[in-house]
Amino acid sequence: MKLKISFQQIKKIIIQFMKKGVVILVVFLFSVIQAHACEICGCGLGNYYIGILPRFNQRFIGLRYQFNSFHTRLHNDPSQFSKDFYQTIELWSGWNIGNKWQVLAFIPMNFNHQVSDEGISNLKGIGDIAILASYKIINSSSKNMSQLLSIGGGVKLSTGKFDIEQNNPDVAAIANTQRGSGSTDLLLNGMYSLRINKIGIVNTVSYKINSSNKDDYKFGNKFSANSFVYYTTRISTVGFSPNIGILYEQSAASKLQQGKIDLTGGSALMGSLGAELSFNQIAVGFNTQLPMAQNFAEHQTKERVKGVLHVSFAF
Repeated sequence: MKLKISFQQIKKIIIQFMKKGVVILVVFLFSVIQAHACEICGCGLGNYYIGILPRFNQRFIGLRYQFNSFHTRLHNDPSQFSKDFYQTIELWSGWNIGNKWQVLAFIPMNFNHQVSDEGISNLKGIGDIAILASYKIINSSSKNMSQLLSIGGGVKLSTGKFDIEQNNPDVAAIANTQRGSGSTDLLLNGMYSLRINKIGIVNTVSYKINSSNKDDYKFGNKFSANSFVYYTTRISTVGFSPNIGILYEQSAASKLQQGKIDLTGGSALMGSLGAELSFNQIAVGFNTQLPMAQNFAEHQTKERVKGVLHVSFAF
C-alpha cells in the first residue's frame, strides 16, 4: 500500500508543528527563567531593544526572551560581591498603519534573582509597558533594493512595581532590583535600513528620557545605538538571514532627591552574532552579544553576556 501526501499537506503539518513548538518554547522559558539585576550600575531596567524587526506587511505578534548578566566586586572590599542576571519574557507586537506609520508595543514580565555576599533574593512580576510610534520618511521597495527611514517616539508607563526606602544606605542596589522604574518616561527613536540584493544593513538609535518617580528617585537617561549587517538567502521554502552587529549603550547617573548617586550609570560596547529564520508567516530569530569595551561603577561591575530569542507570527 502506497501512502500519498501532497506538498500542501506537508506544508500544513510543518506549520502545525512549528506552532506547537512555540507553545513548548513558552513553557520552557517560563520554567527556567530568572532575572538578576546589577546592584550598583542599574543598567538593566527599561532596556527596550528593537534589533532586526520580523518582516510583516500589516501586523505581527510575538514573544521575546532576553537576558543579560553582570558580576560585581568592590575594589575597596573584595568580600562584597554580586552575580546578577536579568531575564525577561516579553509579549511584543507591531502594526503598520497605512504607508507612513508603524506602532510597536512591549509588555515585559521580569524575573529578578541576585546572588551576593548578603544572600540570595528573587523577585518577579510585570515590568513597564512601552508603546512606540514611528513615521516613515522614506519607504521604498523593489526586487533588488529596499530602503526605510523612520523617526518616532513613545512612552514607557509605570506599570512595574517600584518600592524603596529612601534612607536605606543601599538604596541604589534596591532600586535596581525593582520590577519597574516607577516613572513615566519618554522614548525617542530613529531607524534606517537599506537592502541591496541579498545584503542589508539596519541602523537604530534611541534615547530614553526618565522622570522622577513617587519616591523622588530618577534613573539616568539612556542612549543606545546599534547596527546590524545581514545576508538573506533561502533554503528550500525557508528564508535564512545570518547577521553580525555592534551595539552601544550609555546611561547617565541616577539621582535621589536631585542628588547624584555614586557608582551609577556607565557605558558598554557589544559585538553581536545571530540569525533569522522565516517560513510563511512565522519568524524565529536570535542573537548573542558579548562586551568589547565597558565601564560600569568605575570598572567594579562587569557585563558578561546578553542574548535575545524571539518567535513571531505575521497576520
